Amino acid sequence: MTRFGYTLMTEQSGPRDLVRHAVAAERAGFDFEVSSDHYSPWLSAQGHAPYAWSVLGAVAHATERVGLATYVTCPTLRYHPAVVAQKAATLDLLSEGRFTLGLGSGENLNEHVVGAGWPAIDARQSMLEEGVGIIRRLLTGELVTHDGEWFRVDSARLWDVPEEPTPIAVAVSGDRSITRFGPLADHLVAVEPDPDLISTWNDTEGAPTIAADGARAIGQIPICWDPDEETAVRRAHEQFRWFAGGWKVNADLPTTAGFAGATQYVRPEDVAEQIPCGPDLDAIVEKVRPFWEAGFTDVALVQVGGRSCDAFLETAAEPLLERLRAAAG
Repeated sequence: MTRFGYTLMTEQSGPRDLVRHAVAAERAGFDFEVSSDHYSPWLSAQGHAPYAWSVLGAVAHATERVGLATYVTCPTLRYHPAVVAQKAATLDLLSEGRFTLGLGSGENLNEHVVGAGWPAIDARQSMLEEGVGIIRRLLTGELVTHDGEWFRVDSARLWDVPEEPTPIAVAVSGDRSITRFGPLADHLVAVEPDPDLISTWNDTEGAPTIAADGARAIGQIPICWDPDEETAVRRAHEQFRWFAGGWKVNADLPTTAGFAGATQYVRPEDVAEQIPCGPDLDAIVEKVRPFWEAGFTDVALVQVGGRSCDAFLETAAEPLLERLRAAAG
């Protein structure tokens, strides 16, 4: 059975609103909730970027049932892996075992702020690989000293760890990243509903098999529900046209001004082709369908536009979940 989640998008809502949305999403029946972890929004029109870990700590106490995860955190430049391990263990304890640590190689938009530059993709993936190893060791509660290619850890130990180490999900995009990270991860994260990602992961030696071994394949898709289709298209274009660039472009642009310039010629109709916009719940179901058909076990929905989230959660979320589960079941 496919699980459906709700995305707490830190780029489009302030911290108190995000916690309120988390409670409403649990009440509406979502199975899990994921949070982005950004220092900047993609576009200035989005207007927010609170600290994801503070928000998730509050959400852990405000909710009771839903799974929680980062989607995703970059444990290389802005955060040292040892700090990420401590944050993950603490959040897992606060949520009483509901937390999954989602990791990825990050975006320039968020990581350049500490003045450490922006490495090439091979270096970023090497840093992520080493970082995952450090986090794994620290989550056991053992004393860790590490002197590697990218990171040093000096006699570090986490004094508060859950009984079972926090599960780790890693974002992948193709064969090379799957081969590299599949054996290091408990779960897969990807944004494209590509069945080859699942089959390659399952064929990779050392990687836990999706579904059969309890490994999850966690996808994400933006939607823009609104009672008025024109309003939805306009909002999606204003706040989510950055999405049209694809992740290879999105990973390297450094500022909101850069994203505005790169997407200045993206038309509202271009965005509407990628993102389901308007009141038609069946149209949203059809856009989500490729994920479960590809073998994804979990799909998180991003409702575009922070101010629209209340109406979506109060009005459309429950009937949408019913239709999604009926179609996927």
